[in-house]
Amino acid sequence: MLASRVAARSARVAAPRLSIAATRGYAEQSKPAAGQSANTKPPVQVFGLDGTYASALYTAAAKSNSLDTVSRALENMSNTFKKDTRLQSILTAPTLSVDDKKQIVAEIQKSINVQDKSNTVQNFLGTLAENNRLGVLEGVCEKFATLMGAARGEVEMTITSAAPLEQKVVRQLEQAVSKSQYVGQGKKLKVVPKVNPEIRGGLIVEIGDRTIDLSVSAKMARMNKLLQDTL
Repeated sequence: MLASRVAARSARVAAPRLSIAATRGYAEQSKPAAGQSANTKPPVQVFGLDGTYASALYTAAAKSNSLDTVSRALENMSNTFKKDTRLQSILTAPTLSVDDKKQIVAEIQKSINVQDKSNTVQNFLGTLAENNRLGVLEGVCEKFATLMGAARGEVEMTITSAAPLEQKVVRQLEQAVSKSQYVGQGKKLKVVPKVNPEIRGGLIVEIGDRTIDLSVSAKMARMNKLLQDTL
């Protein structure tokens, strides 16, 4: 697993210190050139520190015409985070040295399995390492996917369940919502299934700024409140 390779390599290899020039180079790359198309601007606003980095990465990728390549790379990274639960704890470890971060970046680049001729991903990872922000990488992957979805005209629907749903159920929900007012004309619905055992049962459906909470935990909370108000 990637976390094991990162930990092992960080422990045994010492590498030259990342230069400040790497950070400055990436910052310059993400700035729109004079007269350049406004299409390099992120299609929607995303918030938080990870959103700030995701937006900067989107602009840099748009400038270098590598949006699809970067998107595939971050999608692969996101899948790695899901499969390797120890990776996030390693990236946020306060004891990481500059040498450790250099080696972590090298291992992550190997894992994405995408040829990035523009070096946009490499420069971005170097910037995160230099700024001691590797811990936001998982969030950046998620926010970048949001930006790409908006650019492609996708409407994201998140379905949270206590246990994995059968594909038949997911397709039924997708078909029902696709015909609703929540998916505008010319838009594509993107379904993102999530599992959260804490909801105990039922579903939580999120689309746009609307949330439909049909979870057992929400029903229990409403019942508890009703009892408290009554007594």
